[in-house]
Amino acid sequence: MNFDDYCQQKAAPAGSSIYYALRQAPVARQPLLTALFALRREFEETVKETSDPTIGRTKLAWWQKEAAALAAGEPSHPVSKALAAHWPDARIEYPALQTLLAGFEMDLDQARYLDYPNLRRYVDSVGGTFASVVARATAKDPQAAASWAAPLGQALMLAQFVVELGNDARHGRIYIPIDEMQRFNVTAADLINRRYTSAFTDLMRFQTTRARDAIDAALAALPGAERRTQRTLRALAALALALLDEIERDGYHVLHQRIALTPIRKLWVAWRAARRR
Repeated sequence: MNFDDYCQQKAAPAGSSIYYALRQAPVARQPLLTALFALRREFEETVKETSDPTIGRTKLAWWQKEAAALAAGEPSHPVSKALAAHWPDARIEYPALQTLLAGFEMDLDQARYLDYPNLRRYVDSVGGTFASVVARATAKDPQAAASWAAPLGQALMLAQFVVELGNDARHGRIYIPIDEMQRFNVTAADLINRRYTSAFTDLMRFQTTRARDAIDAALAALPGAERRTQRTLRALAALALALLDEIERDGYHVLHQRIALTPIRKLWVAWRAARRR
């Protein structure tokens, strides 16, 4: 398996949302974008699929060294090799990779967030940073990309928290701020034990509305000159909105299952969004 095939299997297996979003990008840029999403997946697996925080930190430290090696032109991991082959700006983006790693490191330090401003630190470091890196890879004006890409990345993470709520809770992580759960009279035990109540429905309606409004606002702020260059991010945003609508129609039953769109619907939503003016 060559490094491009490795990245494809890691980040965008056939039928996944990322698979259809990446297919909206120019063919010449798809290998780079696929490698970037594969890198994020590697970071995420390092902290979220490791039960022992000590092992997680050891693996994250390895990735910190590998990011430095990539910047120096000496990668060893298949994802890093793919990035080196397709990404002339790897050295320039090294600070962003450090920020992204620091964001994921927060998952090893805490599993709950007191309030939304505290959660925003995580959302900014992971979602905002990653979307900015992806945007700069294809943007007409890379230097200005963070101003409009970071809010979209943050909004996509808010949607992800809704989608993955049940799975995250089963793994000991809850990305709904404690003060908001208290406001709606929902406890961590309710989430872990999959208790569906009217209070839970109200809480999820609030979380879903915030994510949807954030995505809409970020899309509205996307410069007209960059709309064609950002087909992958726009497709991901449309897929997230469609999934939030599906979750809402299902009554927010996300604690015991992962609600998903069918592959054919993903294809249609991504294709239509990428070509919308």
